Amino acid sequence: MDPFIVLFGFGVGILVGLTGMGGGSLMTPLLIVVFGVKPVTAVGTDLTYGAITKTLGSWRHLRHRTVDTSLSTWISFGSVPAAVLGVYVLHAIEDSYGRQFDDILLTAVSAALLFTGAAVLTRALLQGKVSDRERFDQTRRNKAIAILLGVFVGFVLGVTSAGSGTLIAVGLILLFRLAPRQVVGTDVFQAAILLWAASIAHIVSGNVDWALAGTILLGSLPGVWIGSHLITKVRVEALRMGLAIVLIGSGLGLLSKAGVGIPPAVIAAVPIVLLVVLVGQGRLARRADRDRHDLPPPLGDGVELPPPSAPVPATREP
Repeated sequence: MDPFIVLFGFGVGILVGLTGMGGGSLMTPLLIVVFGVKPVTAVGTDLTYGAITKTLGSWRHLRHRTVDTSLSTWISFGSVPAAVLGVYVLHAIEDSYGRQFDDILLTAVSAALLFTGAAVLTRALLQGKVSDRERFDQTRRNKAIAILLGVFVGFVLGVTSAGSGTLIAVGLILLFRLAPRQVVGTDVFQAAILLWAASIAHIVSGNVDWALAGTILLGSLPGVWIGSHLITKVRVEALRMGLAIVLIGSGLGLLSKAGVGIPPAVIAAVPIVLLVVLVGQGRLARRADRDRHDLPPPLGDGVELPPPSAPVPATREP
């Protein structure tokens, strides 16, 4: 049992519970780069532990009523069969072309994540209040878009093990404009369904290290429990910034997995940066509340005004 794996699992679990993202995109590169796990084993093990972790997180979010189950159902119609197909294609690609296609796909996805993370971060910094939707509008067009989103995310997950939370969250933000809490809850719930489909395929293929998965779960299960509990106590603006930070961190993690020289310390710093941002946002919000309470009440609000003086009668000149 490696205590550092438990620690990393705890940090990634908090990210999953709080933002719905960062599981496969962060843990798989850490297992490969930091701990030297064989890539195929890292992919299968990551998917299996992630399925268990996000199942716990989805149950917590269901209790908090932050899951749009109708939207998740339509995404699942595309994501589940595509994930199984992705695992099959992964083995076919390895037999035919090696890792060349895999690296190209990871680089393209990571570039999209970095761009989207920067866009969401800019939105969080420059726009105070954005019109977000609390529920999925079940039009025929939106249902078709949800299925196509599921097909894309499921296939990428089956091939790379990354993107179950991150890519779904991107779609929920950009395509359906869900409110941040609904993004996180729906993302975790849908990712749990998708991860079970992909992990079962990897279990059948013999790509899971059960001892390693158990070590990660020792940290990730309490982490996701804490993170999903904190979501109701975090301000929307801070949560939106947290989503952007995890998107950027996930993009860096995918670049590292594709062979780009991203230092592991940079990837591991994502949970620390997220914690600093959330704590800073909380302190600024409390300071603003104190400043508002310290200001004197506006004139006429709880202050008794003196009676107006009697009007002076107009005099007529002789």
